[in-house]
This record gives sequence, structure tokens and C-alpha cells, in this order.
Amino acid sequence: MRTTLAMSLVALALASNANANTVDQELESLKARIAQLESDKANEEAAAETKTKLNIGGAARFQYAYLDYSESNKDRGGDFDFDVFRLDVDGSHGDLLFSAQYRWHQYMDIVHHAWVGYDFDEKQQGKIGITQVPFGILTWASNSFFFSSNFYTGLEDDYDFGLNYTYKTDINRFDFAFYKNDELGGIDGYVSDRTERYSYDVIGVRADGEGTYDAPSIEVGETNTLNLRYVHNFKFDDVALELGASGQMGQLEFADNTDGDHTAAAIHGVVNYDRWNVKLQLTDYEYDVEGMDVEQMVVGAYAFYDSIPAEATSYMANVAYSLPVELGPISNLTFYNDYTVVTDKPGALKDTFMNVTGVAITSGGLYTYVDFVVAENQPFIGGSMVGDGDTNKRLNINFGYYF
Repeated sequence: MRTTLAMSLVALALASNANANTVDQELESLKARIAQLESDKANEEAAAETKTKLNIGGAARFQYAYLDYSESNKDRGGDFDFDVFRLDVDGSHGDLLFSAQYRWHQYMDIVHHAWVGYDFDEKQQGKIGITQVPFGILTWASNSFFFSSNFYTGLEDDYDFGLNYTYKTDINRFDFAFYKNDELGGIDGYVSDRTERYSYDVIGVRADGEGTYDAPSIEVGETNTLNLRYVHNFKFDDVALELGASGQMGQLEFADNTDGDHTAAAIHGVVNYDRWNVKLQLTDYEYDVEGMDVEQMVVGAYAFYDSIPAEATSYMANVAYSLPVELGPISNLTFYNDYTVVTDKPGALKDTFMNVTGVAITSGGLYTYVDFVVAENQPFIGGSMVGDGDTNKRLNINFGYYF
């Protein structure tokens, strides 16, 4: 009897132990499965964060122009022309960023910009490629379709090939950039026409006897250009004020052993109050060539050559008022007046001025500039920065759909 009871107790103990081992194994298996599921979820979230995001857009723009300085244009009552079709590609992959834009005109095809960037953290960003030069008021110093006169000297909305670094907070912004050369590869870039570009760059020295729009006999390329820009933001009740300073210095590369350099500096202020915006900027630049008394430099853009003073000072004052409306499809009207004068040119070169009074109309994806321009010695308004012409007027309507 005792032997049977003992054997029963041993069997019961063995069975209990076996059941306990089974439960422990099942618990361990369940824990492992939960850990695997959590790991899979974390991997999925990480993959989602680093998933490539791609946005494709663009625009098609058209233009009407009435020119008081062209008898044939006036006789026709102005002209309608195709302006540009562009394709934009923007995106990211984790902390990596990329952006590019290509433009098709009737007379040229160009890369507007193309760069790859990296967000080091919420305040710091770096870029490499064809990027906007950090100089003066960004992104644009003007409101109209024609920009300011600074655009035509290469000191507004300029794009070159190099490295950018930006440190930005709510109060301060610091930009540092180094450009090895212009967007077409400099003096020996692999392009068939150095004038086919979006933004203006110096590509030659204007020698004696050459016409304002002639190809240069002395070719030049911008190289090793350093840009520094600092901005501080102030807030006074309903008024936002931005004050900034910019500096630029670089070398000029010649086909022979000639040395040259270029410098530029600007101070600016931007005021925003309610619907009002005011932009002010003072800019000074100079090109020096060793052994030459140079008064004019050759620039290239939009498939033609032009000339600019080798040194000058510009003053810009722009004001705009943004008015939300409900006029059919029209949602906003921005009224503006942009004024620039370029003075202190070398020799007997005359001053340039341009005044643009206009309105920008927002209507869904349709964006329209209506500009009335009065100017003297201003490119695209019947003159040149080195001209000695009359005061000209132009009515310009540029409209396009953005998708």
C-alpha cells in the first residue's frame, strides 16, 4: 500500500514538473513572438521614415507685351509669345533632400537648379549642386516679373555650382557658400553656348571696339567664389523686421595667365506689417582685372550677350500690398511698386533706373503678373546697363498655370 502511494506521488510530481516546463516553454515562445512583432513594427516605422518621397510639378507660362520703343510692335498692337514650360522634381529620402528644375524656352533649354541636400538637424542644412547664391534678400528681392535691376548684374536670384550651408533659427540665419564655378562649368565648361542660362554671370571682358551685344574676345569665368550672409529677425507687436548683410568675393579665370577678382556687398531690410511688405537693399559690386583698366564686363543669359558696368552701386525700394478677394476664381491680388536705380558707374556710363507698377493675380493654379514698366538703360526694356538711351515704357502681362 505504501509502495503504491509513493509511486503515485512520484508520478504526480513528474507530471506536474512536465506541465510546468511546458508552460515555461510556451511563455518563452510567446515573449519571443511579442519581441519579434515589436521589432517588425519598429523596422516598418523606420522604413516608412526613410521611404523616398517624390513630388513632380511644373508650369507653362505665356506673355503679352506692348513696347513703346518698338514701332513694329506698336503697329501690331503688341505681341503674344510662349514664355516657358518647366518641370520641377522635389523629394526626400530620410534626411536626404533633392530638388531640380528644367526649363524649355523657344530659344533654349536650361537647368534652372539641381541639388542634393542633407538636414543635419532642425537648424542646419547642407546642399551640393546648382543652388541659389545666398546674397541680399531671399528668395526674391522684388515682386514683379522683371525682378530688380540687380538681377541683370547677377546679384539677385543667381544660381551657381557649389556647396551651401545654412544655420537657421526663428531669430537668426547664417548662410555660407562656396562656388567652384558658374552653373555651366566655368570658362571651359562642356557647353556649346555659354549664354544659354537662367541667371546672369560674367563670361568676358568688354574690349575696346566691341559692341554691347557682341561675343567677347576676352573670355572669363567666375571661380572660387565665397558667399557669407547673416540675417537677424525682430518682432515688434504686429511688425516683423528682417535686417541682413551679405558679402561675396571670388576670382576671375582667364584663358591665359591674367588674374582678376570680383567682390560684392549688400545690406538689406524687410518689413512686414499686416498685409504690407517693404523691401530695401543697398548693393555695391566691382570687377578688377590685372593690368587692365576695365569699364565694362560681358554677361550672358537668355541666349544672348550683354554688357554691365565693371563697378556700380544700386539702391532698391519695393512695396507691396496683399489683398485677399473673392472675385470668381480669383483669391488674391498683390499690388506692388518696385524701384531700382544703378549709379556710380565707371567713366561716362549713365545711370540705370527701373520702376515697375503692377499687380499679381492668384486664381487657383493660374498666376498672372500685370506690369507697367518705366525704365532707362535697362535690359529687356529697350536698353542696356551700359547704354545711353531714352526712357522707355513696356506693358507686360505674363500668365501661367502651375501644376
